[in-house]
Amino acid sequence: MRTLLNLIWLVLAGFWLAVGYAVAGLICCILIITIPFGIASFRIAGFALWPFGRTIVDRRGAGAGSVLGNIIWVLLAGWWLALGHLVTGIALCISIIGIPLGLANFKLIPISLLPLGKDIVSTDQAFGAR
Repeated sequence: MRTLLNLIWLVLAGFWLAVGYAVAGLICCILIITIPFGIASFRIAGFALWPFGRTIVDRRGAGAGSVLGNIIWVLLAGWWLALGHLVTGIALCISIIGIPLGLANFKLIPISLLPLGKDIVSTDQAFGAR
């Protein structure tokens, strides 16, 4: 089921959202000081491309640097990426088939706003193998 949802997601929303994250990552990699933001953006692009079966967890040991970095991220790129997820999620929730995809978009909003200090892991790894 995850594969089917991921394939539908890829066609309807995932590709364009991943392109948005990749563009944000390229822009952030222009300056040396914003390279960590670019790396985070590329990491989230992979998650936005194939989100089902993975989840977001807090990274142990993330401290004040990630908090400061998240504040800068929200000002530079986070707000418009979160807005893209919100608009796409609402549009997908219009149809019954699109509701799981819309909910996945809403799941991506927190990491699009505050990506530093987070890890993307398999749901089996996060919640224990079942």
